Amino acid sequence: MEEHNLDKSKYKLLFDVDSPKDIKNYSVVQLKQLCKEIREYLVDVISQTGGHFGGGMGTVELSVALHKVFNTPEDRIVWDTGHQAYPHKILTGRRDMLWTIRKFKGLSGFLKRAESEYDAFGAGHASTSISAAMGMATANRVQNGNRKVVAIIGDGAMTGGMAYEALNNAGIQKANLIVVLNDNNMSIAPNVWQISNYFTEMISHPEYNKFKGAIWDLTGKLDHFGDRLRKVASRLESGIKAVITPGMLFEALGFRYFGPVNGHNVGKMVGLFEHVKDMSGPILIHAITEKGKGYKPAEGHVQRLHASTPFDKVTGKAFKKPGGAPSYTDIFGNGLKEIMTTNEDVVGITAAMPDGTGMNIIQKAFPKRYFDVGIAEEHGVTMAAGMATEGVIPVVAIYSSFLQRGIDQIIHDVALQKLHVVFALDRSGLVGADGPTHHGTFDLSYLRYIPGMVIMTPKDEAELRNMLYTAIQYKGGPVALRYPRGNAMGVEIKDGFTEIPIGKGEIIRKGEDVALLALGTMVDYSVNAAEILKDEGINAQVVNMRYAKPLDTEMLDTIASNFDKIITLEENSIVGGFGGGVLEYFSEKNYKNDILRIGIKDEFIDHGTQAELHRLLEIDAEGIAKKTKFFLEGKKIEEEVIT
Repeated sequence: MEEHNLDKSKYKLLFDVDSPKDIKNYSVVQLKQLCKEIREYLVDVISQTGGHFGGGMGTVELSVALHKVFNTPEDRIVWDTGHQAYPHKILTGRRDMLWTIRKFKGLSGFLKRAESEYDAFGAGHASTSISAAMGMATANRVQNGNRKVVAIIGDGAMTGGMAYEALNNAGIQKANLIVVLNDNNMSIAPNVWQISNYFTEMISHPEYNKFKGAIWDLTGKLDHFGDRLRKVASRLESGIKAVITPGMLFEALGFRYFGPVNGHNVGKMVGLFEHVKDMSGPILIHAITEKGKGYKPAEGHVQRLHASTPFDKVTGKAFKKPGGAPSYTDIFGNGLKEIMTTNEDVVGITAAMPDGTGMNIIQKAFPKRYFDVGIAEEHGVTMAAGMATEGVIPVVAIYSSFLQRGIDQIIHDVALQKLHVVFALDRSGLVGADGPTHHGTFDLSYLRYIPGMVIMTPKDEAELRNMLYTAIQYKGGPVALRYPRGNAMGVEIKDGFTEIPIGKGEIIRKGEDVALLALGTMVDYSVNAAEILKDEGINAQVVNMRYAKPLDTEMLDTIASNFDKIITLEENSIVGGFGGGVLEYFSEKNYKNDILRIGIKDEFIDHGTQAELHRLLEIDAEGIAKKTKFFLEGKKIEEEVIT
């Protein structure tokens, strides 16, 4: 561990804990010390490796108390939004592997059943834990088992409707289930406590207190009857408050409610878990925690240190990287800001990810035309549809992998009614360290089959801006604009915008031996691959197809007549993707060309840097050149060749 600059001498207990059984006999004093050391270890490691940080710092005591009381892994602990579970990983035999988190062939940044028997359910997206735990509790009942099931939800996940569907069903089924609401002021609490504050202000209002004093004086003169009235009056304030506390909501859903409790008091959390673990029926424990707890820079900047690159341990500031091109996310956000400056009908919508989608730029510039719906993609899409019926042009910016949740709404509420909604799919393609839960490798497939959907994919940031402008100008129905995570190409961006004809590609490089039909990130790789092939006497034509739908059929007709060998390239699943669309068109036209599809294999891809994954899957320039050469020589390639 010395290569990681870790001073192990300051840890008295942490390196004696290799599994939850090692803390079963710990005293409260020892548990407090262990919590302190877990936090120190998180700072030591994540400051050097980067990763999700604030959420885990807030769940240390919860993690320790859960593993102290419950018999894991036989008892099931189901974490929501798995980035909260770094302390859980440390306690369950993965302490020394934490240095590899989110790295190629290292630990996942989220929960992963294949990684550990203690990870009861995979968790990369939010609001799933209660449903999954409900399923486990129900299965336990069917099997006449006696294991305990605990779901931990919070960090924004209670803004997702699925959580309430699960709570409602658990209450109806009277499931033997414990739900821990990790309330770190990033979830349900702000809305609930706003109501509480209203009643608090009402009760403390001078006129209310003047009235209350008059009643008190009057009842004092009414003998025994007055005493009874006084008792009623004294219960008025607590009665009003009881009605509007969070407990009322959960009790109405059929849960026994405990809380709010201090989620950082490990002794009390242990005692509470011991108290409720053998109770029957659904139970909810409302634990108040602080995101980033124990590390001052994170406590003051929970959003900035939610997920972090390596940072300075003392200041919490990220280490500066060498200057480079801005991110596609920022290019999009600034481009949308320019358009909204001159087009007052355009609004921005996101689902709890303003910074991650560039919508923070719109939030600052046009606060009245910016809407964050929380982790509620389905609602966000249908809300956009409603706006579109009134002539507003909503730009819905959601990660590619998160928009998967809104497929039915895109089909039924938007496309079926031919409404003009623009979907901006950030993080399309392989996203890197977040891995398979976040890879945007299915959007071309899940959008392409929707009638009337236009799907654009820019080759660089200049084309991204122009495609965004085109999508907003388009009046024919829904438009999807998908672009990758990370820094842009660094090309020159001209002032203003240019509309790009719908369904029209462009020839980037002319050739006669093979045609490379590329989308998005594959365009630049294809150009570089063509240069490699040129050195081997192969002259490849490179086409920036731009649109996965509608296809440039005029271009395809020309390609079909001039090339025997054609390759489609996309950073998407080859199943149902762009290449599949080309095959369908060639089949309809009865063209007999040989076609090779290059893209993401029909499997889930693990985490690693984008460059590592592109190289592994041979969709980088070298891989494309190699596959092209094999294809022309008739050698076997993993991807299917259609003749």
